[in-house]
Amino acid sequence: MRKEYAFWILSIVGGCAIFSSTMSKNPVLPLFAQYLGAGEQYIGVISAASTIPGILISMPAGVLSDMYGRKRLLQIALFIFASAPFGYLCVQELWQLTLVRFYHGMATAIFGPVALAAVAERYIEDRGARLGLYSSATMVGRMIAPVAGGFLLTIGSFSSVYSACAVGGIVAFLLSFFLTPSSSSSSSSSSSEHRPVNSAVRDLITDKRIMITNGVEACQYFAFGGFETFLPLYAYSMGITTSEIGFIFSMQLIITMLTKPTMGTLSDKKGRIPVIILGLFMGAVSLIMISYGNNLLGLALVASGFGLGMATVTASTSALVSDLSRGAHGSALGVLSMIMDVGHASGPVVTGMIIAAWGYHTAFRSIALLLICAGVLFYVTHLFSSYINR
Repeated sequence: MRKEYAFWILSIVGGCAIFSSTMSKNPVLPLFAQYLGAGEQYIGVISAASTIPGILISMPAGVLSDMYGRKRLLQIALFIFASAPFGYLCVQELWQLTLVRFYHGMATAIFGPVALAAVAERYIEDRGARLGLYSSATMVGRMIAPVAGGFLLTIGSFSSVYSACAVGGIVAFLLSFFLTPSSSSSSSSSSSEHRPVNSAVRDLITDKRIMITNGVEACQYFAFGGFETFLPLYAYSMGITTSEIGFIFSMQLIITMLTKPTMGTLSDKKGRIPVIILGLFMGAVSLIMISYGNNLLGLALVASGFGLGMATVTASTSALVSDLSRGAHGSALGVLSMIMDVGHASGPVVTGMIIAAWGYHTAFRSIALLLICAGVLFYVTHLFSSYINR
């Protein structure tokens, strides 16, 4: 009963935090940056600024949570979620917006891997299903955010949106005091899994199976970074309103939210590798189909397909890395998050450059090709590893 209580409190806190964070960027961020005078290339840089902290902080946060417990790290992250939205209200220049995005990104960099580790350490046989269920619970906030942000932007202003972000962040921080303290993963693991932190991290980054899985996650979030940053501008150029853009992204998130627990359960039963490959190819097909979606319905269907592919991949990658980590869940998921953020940070920047040079259609097709190549490489690598280990 206590384990279930801890799981659902963490899920509610995560949902509030993600609501605040998502509304600060989707769909308002590229429009706010454009309002301040940013071109496509600089919009990509601003969007990427929030993911750079993940490259720097995620792994240390995961390691520290293994050593000192999850709750302390989670509350630090939630304080940032609560305070960052006030920064947007003071922004008048593009460089200021970039700094606020960097600070805001520190919250996700800490919260993401530590919260996943708190779930992974409590469940083994149904780990994929539980990680998927937790992610879906937090996606309730992610789903509501674009609609709320688009609506507030339509009837109000940028300040209205960021004030609502502040409310969501403060609620998440206050709820964090109801979180039950979690022991470190090392204390929850068997004695055979007790290893020095340096040794655990070294084992993680030299394990080819873990690192290729991390690489797949990075490619998936590279695609997501370009998709979430530039699909609003593409849709806007097609004459779609800001409220309708919010609806498009909500459709993506609804599909992801509803299917992620199912895909996690599927990976528990059928294996992580085939499920990950399936998700990569679904995402690639959806990105290719953007070229044929020039209205609200078409883009909503494309976004739904992309959301299904992303749910399929990400429900399985974190579970696979946890399976292979030998108890160092915080460190393993911190490394995963760090590498994921490399992809997430570079996605908007590279996509913006391709759009500036060759247009939207070429950019989205290029991202689709990346996902296809990642799927092929992932399959070949694991096939080779299985042959070697026989």
